[in-house]
Amino acid sequence: MNLAVIQMVSQDDVQTNLRLARRMLERAAQGGARLAVLPENFAAMGRRDLAAIGRAEAVGEGPILPWLKRAARDLSLWIVAGTLPLPPDDDAEVKPHACSLLIDDQGERAARYDKLHLFDVDVADNRGRYRESDDFVHGQRVVVADTPVGRLGLTVCYDLRFPELFGALRQAGAELISVPAAFTAVTGAAHWQVLTRARAIETQCYVLAAGQGGEHPGQRMTFGHSAIIDPWGSVLAEQDQGEAALLASRDAAEQAAIRQRMPVQQHRRFILSDVPRPIVVE
Repeated sequence: MNLAVIQMVSQDDVQTNLRLARRMLERAAQGGARLAVLPENFAAMGRRDLAAIGRAEAVGEGPILPWLKRAARDLSLWIVAGTLPLPPDDDAEVKPHACSLLIDDQGERAARYDKLHLFDVDVADNRGRYRESDDFVHGQRVVVADTPVGRLGLTVCYDLRFPELFGALRQAGAELISVPAAFTAVTGAAHWQVLTRARAIETQCYVLAAGQGGEHPGQRMTFGHSAIIDPWGSVLAEQDQGEAALLASRDAAEQAAIRQRMPVQQHRRFILSDVPRPIVVE
């Protein structure tokens, strides 16, 4: 069981969330995982001081990045760190990105992906209006990175609705795609499972969909249903609500056979020229 997806119900207290995430990562490592994906906003949900949190982390004064590096080393685990509100590497004073970090099993940063698509929508739930661009700036890069379990493409939550991004990741050699998320209960019930399976089928990749699943500060409800989905679209593991560490294995030979039997990548007739060229971290 070399793949793990962590589902959480994160609150607004960072230390409490980190303690829970550590327990879930320990379960993943004990189950044999080499790569684990944490959900979006795993360290804090419902906070209004995201920029301050990000600035502290950027200058080495926050608790989250040291915790991540220590957990990866202690557990010999590659970790996709959901999202953190981190500013650009060269300027800690500007508005942050919703940033997904890949940490290797030595505790070093292997890759950074800044969320390309921001959730500026209206939803028929208790909150009603979501404007991520009030707190974050758009990312600019498509990112894939080599890991011990295959080449990983990085995405976040709302990115799931944009198949051209997933196609670019597949074109860059992705074999797995991480989707840390905090889908609302309303949009999740309508679209989450359809979209996660569709992205796996289209790209013939494993989709590692790590969600938030429960009630958060401000009566925000998230859909959960975290899952590991194989390249044929089969759901290998799933959790509806609450905390969980889901485990599954990547079958590289079967993935290669699926791609050989149905070579959709070679059959493509249209190329989207405006998608940024992927950055491959080897």
